[in-house]
Amino acid sequence: MLGKECWVVDLCIGIGAFFVIKWILKFLCSVLTVVRVTFVSFIWPRNLVKEYGGKWAVVTGSTDGIGKEYGRQLAQKGMNIVLISRNLEKLKKTEEEIRQECGVDVHVIQADFSHGREIYERIAEGLKDKDIGVLVNNVGYFDVPGRFMNVSEEEIWRYVNVNMASVLAMTRLVLPQMLARNRGAIINISSMFGLCPIPFVSTYAATKAFVSSFSHALEYEYRQSGITVQTVHPSFIKTNMLSSFPHVHNRGFIAPKPADWVSSCLSTLGYYRTTGGTWGHAVAVCMHTHTHTHTHTQSRPGFPLRESRQYTNLKKF
Repeated sequence: MLGKECWVVDLCIGIGAFFVIKWILKFLCSVLTVVRVTFVSFIWPRNLVKEYGGKWAVVTGSTDGIGKEYGRQLAQKGMNIVLISRNLEKLKKTEEEIRQECGVDVHVIQADFSHGREIYERIAEGLKDKDIGVLVNNVGYFDVPGRFMNVSEEEIWRYVNVNMASVLAMTRLVLPQMLARNRGAIINISSMFGLCPIPFVSTYAATKAFVSSFSHALEYEYRQSGITVQTVHPSFIKTNMLSSFPHVHNRGFIAPKPADWVSSCLSTLGYYRTTGGTWGHAVAVCMHTHTHTHTHTQSRPGFPLRESRQYTNLKKF
């Protein structure tokens, strides 16, 4: 009887030791990845052209904020840039800035993604004969927060065409050539708001949830084909939109500058399938996911959700 009890104890100890060792190894791998991302990538710059098999990077919504910085910093890493946005004047200005600063080829395509399917034939023509290594699906639309019935039908289709259809259509245009050479990277800019339901920005949050869901599924489908798909969940960033929130806009840890945030994001490309960008955003995403899922979707008698007055002056972008 005693021998049987010892056998059971030894088995339990062995199983426990196995899981402890497994956890320690997993933790050490995570630490090594963080070290590699945080330090090594800054000491030894990466050759993204060689790594992803194409000289060109395509960035949508590329004349301001996040998109402009992705274009500029990918150019600094030696990639030629295709800028796609709706404002031709801003496109030309950004093209000249990147060309003078980085000495790379820059091509611009004027396209209003809110127009839907009709624009993609022109975009496809503009991308013809370009070996594209990196695609950044950044273009997005966000309006003043409010109840769903305050959103016009025109705005609903703008959300769909800009935030959702653009990701599908641009991926469809670029992915075939990446698959042909078994290399390429697709960066899909989602949002912290896409991680759980958010009242008063319900349509925007839902479209970003779509981006996250599609991006995660795409990554799984093509990870064995040499394609890197990264989902990015930014929180607050110091852009024109955030100027309406001065209590957040002036806090660097919570709202980093686009240049700092994009630099941090690019250092994780190929190492992390999902990122919030900076450490501050990673904390914000974690807190947002664990608190808002419960507080914003449960009804509490006597505590109805109300629209905040701070949103009334929010700028469109």
